[in-house]
Amino acid sequence: MSMINNLEKTKLMAIVPAAGIGTRMNSPIAKQYIKLGSLTVLEYTLDKLLTFPLIEKIIVVLHPNDSYFQNLSVSNHKKIHITYGGENRSDSVLAGLKLLDNHNWVLVHDAARPCILHSDINKLVNQVLIDEQNGGILATKVTDTIKRSSIDKKNYIAETCDRSLLWAAATPQMFNVQELRDNLSRAITLGLTITDEASAMELAGKFPKLIECRRDNIKITRQEDLALAAFFLKEQGYYQE
Repeated sequence: MSMINNLEKTKLMAIVPAAGIGTRMNSPIAKQYIKLGSLTVLEYTLDKLLTFPLIEKIIVVLHPNDSYFQNLSVSNHKKIHITYGGENRSDSVLAGLKLLDNHNWVLVHDAARPCILHSDINKLVNQVLIDEQNGGILATKVTDTIKRSSIDKKNYIAETCDRSLLWAAATPQMFNVQELRDNLSRAITLGLTITDEASAMELAGKFPKLIECRRDNIKITRQEDLALAAFFLKEQGYYQE
């Protein structure tokens, strides 16, 4: 996809929340520091962002007790800046937003999505800048049959959901820095449930755009995802033995 005319003038910042411990991974170290070949998951993720030419700065949000990041190959890169997160993702993203100028656009990307491709980031940026009002997110259309469990019997089917309008949210998610910061801060103050950045924008009455991305843009959550991510990185030519 070709870039729209004013894209080269756009200032893009990125936030990578990397303060989580990944309880579902059942690993002694946080999932972003697990190695795939010779590099950690986080190093692959950051390299994808560092090599996207329009991103000027990356805020990596770490756990206050993090002792791994300083040993990574990218820890001293001039585009990377570090801050420390809170108890959950929304607090961590908000900590990163406080370091950015209001007029810029920000891409928030999961630390555990190392398989993102520049083509998808480019598609997201183009589509968001065409419609500057609401921001947008990468996502995939739901193709599996979706079942909803009953409230009192969570392991039993209550109904089959209509999947025709369902999307699985991914990242990056792109918004104006000031709007996202204000809406995220308001949602946190009100104690609202925020599972991604788009959630905060939705609660403020915004309608972020859905931009379909590749299905190899997976989030590493469980042990079996590691082999799949390694396979995709090899297919993309990024895997480091």
